[in-house]
Amino acid sequence: MPSGRGNSLRVAIVGASSLLGKELKQILEDRHFPASDTVLLDESVMAGTLTEAAGEATFIRALDEDSFEGAQFAFFCGALQDAERNRRTAEAAGATVIDLTGSLEAGRAQARIPSLDFVLPTGPGEAGAYSSPAAATIIACTVAAGLAKFQPKRVALLLFAPVSERDQAGIEELEGQTANLLSFRGIEQTVFDAQVAFNLLAGYGPESKASLADLRARIAREVVGYLGGRAAVPAIQLVQAPVFYGYAFAAYAEFSPEISHGDLEAAFASLGVKVAKTEDAAPSNVSVAGENEIHLGRIESDPNVAGGVWIWGAVDNLRLAATNAVRIAEELVAKPA
Repeated sequence: MPSGRGNSLRVAIVGASSLLGKELKQILEDRHFPASDTVLLDESVMAGTLTEAAGEATFIRALDEDSFEGAQFAFFCGALQDAERNRRTAEAAGATVIDLTGSLEAGRAQARIPSLDFVLPTGPGEAGAYSSPAAATIIACTVAAGLAKFQPKRVALLLFAPVSERDQAGIEELEGQTANLLSFRGIEQTVFDAQVAFNLLAGYGPESKASLADLRARIAREVVGYLGGRAAVPAIQLVQAPVFYGYAFAAYAEFSPEISHGDLEAAFASLGVKVAKTEDAAPSNVSVAGENEIHLGRIESDPNVAGGVWIWGAVDNLRLAATNAVRIAEELVAKPA
């Protein structure tokens, strides 16, 4: 396992052309991760694309048997199948795998959310393999961890997903649908098989490659796996929102007896969550753009249920997921050999 703080680490990013891959590369640079070389890898159709890393021009390379030679870390950010096909190759080359695609589920890799370690510490996982959860899972686990010591009677979480969770294709489809609807033209529905522009969706059309119900089930499964009985598991609902970036969410929790809002807000602040001050506006998809942390508005009482509270929040989905993955690597680098 990599250790030490020297500027001598070689890092490979698989799926470098994806939105998440690009964000991860930027986070590595922003946090001054000690990498002497960053290798950008992707499927062959993207190979040869000119980009930059650490301020220098470079090319995205095609995946092959030698892609991970000399790499200490291999981040998987793109297609799920790329992670499944190349994970063992990366490990055989001596790289520590950090998967952001969700391909390495429980038993195959250790799920890590470093910001929650002091509240919900994780035990040793499979050597050389770590799973960095998606933004929705980090949100749900953070809500559960923040409420845990107050022993809520019930917790429910409503997540509003941005189209960037479907990568660049989702961005382009929402953009195209919006422009065409405003011009009274027909819309393309290749990604969602439904009108996502100016709309909220509880499910995608039957021709969509992904099912919103399947995505919700995956989030729920990852949350149960990470919490492992250490905190109350929230009921989860997922809605597709017509926004490009940023998860917004509403959480409901019920306590008996009632809990001080200040105590709840302090518990979340201790997890690195930014809680709005009294004079601050509630966070939104726009206000959290470029921010690494989950942002919460002031906690409010439910008008009808004694002990019931509502929590509104938002987060930059790509930045949260990428920052979590880089923090895993930073902790591994900091560990003594």
